Amino acid sequence: MIQLNRLGYQYAKKEPILKEISIEFSAGKIYGLLGKNGAGKSTLIKNMTGMLFPTKGSCMVNGFIPGNREVDFLKKLFFVPEEYYLPNISIRQLIKVYPKFYPNFNSQQFKGYLDTFDIPLSKKTSQLSLGQKKKVMIGFALSTNTDVLIMDEPTNGLDIPSKIIFRNMIKEAFREDRIVIITSHQVRDLDELIDTILIMDNGKILFNETKENIARKWQFDLSPTPHLHTDAIYEEKVSNGYASISENKSHEAGYVDIELLFNAVLANQLVAVN
Repeated sequence: MIQLNRLGYQYAKKEPILKEISIEFSAGKIYGLLGKNGAGKSTLIKNMTGMLFPTKGSCMVNGFIPGNREVDFLKKLFFVPEEYYLPNISIRQLIKVYPKFYPNFNSQQFKGYLDTFDIPLSKKTSQLSLGQKKKVMIGFALSTNTDVLIMDEPTNGLDIPSKIIFRNMIKEAFREDRIVIITSHQVRDLDELIDTILIMDNGKILFNETKENIARKWQFDLSPTPHLHTDAIYEEKVSNGYASISENKSHEAGYVDIELLFNAVLANQLVAVN
C-alpha cells in the first residue's frame, strides 16, 4: 500500500507544487493519474519513488519511507520516468547486468516483450530510436515483476500500434498483489486499461474514483444536437456532435468517456462519487 498524508512539496521561496495530498493506493489496481502538463503528476510520483522528498506531510510505500532509498524498497519498485538514460550497451548485455537488482526479474518474459516489439537483442541502445528505447524500458519494467510499478507518460514516443501492444502488455503482466500507477496527459491512451481514475490539477487531487462506480453513477451520451438531457451535468461540443454527462438513473454500468470526464472535472462540474 502507498499512503500519502497531507503531502506537500515546494522549492524554497516558491509556490507549492503539491498541496496537502492525502490518498491511498492499494494492491490489485491499475491507477490512471491524469492531468494537464504542469499539474504536478511527475512531482507526485517522484516523491513516491524517493527521487524527491516531501517538504510537508509524509509518504509511505509498503512500510518504507521512499527518501531513505533502502535496498528492500528499491528492489520492489520500478519507475519508468518520462525522460531516461540507457547505457550504450547491447540489449543482450543489459539483460546480464541490470536484472541482478530485481530478484523477480524474468529474462524470458523480457525477451518475449522485445520479440513482440521487434527489437533484436544484438542492438545497442545507441542504435535505437526514441520509440524503441521506450519499448525496451517498458518491457524491462514489466519483467522486473516488482510489487510497485510506476510509469510517467509511458505512451509518449509510441506509435498507435505500439500503444495497443503496451496496453495489452500491462493487462497481461498485472497481478492482484501489484500496484500500477500510470501518469498521462493523453487521456485516451489509458482508456480500457485503468480501473481507478485520479485527476490532478494545480497540485491537488480533484477526483479519485473507480471506473465501475463512475459507470454506474453517470451516463455518457453523444447527440447531434445540444441538450439531449435537460438534466445534463456537463456538456461540450465535439467534432461529431455534443457530448454530455448526466445522472445514470438505471445504475447499470455503461461506457465511460474518460476525456469527457476529465474535462468535466477540470471545469468544476463533476466531483467524485463518494
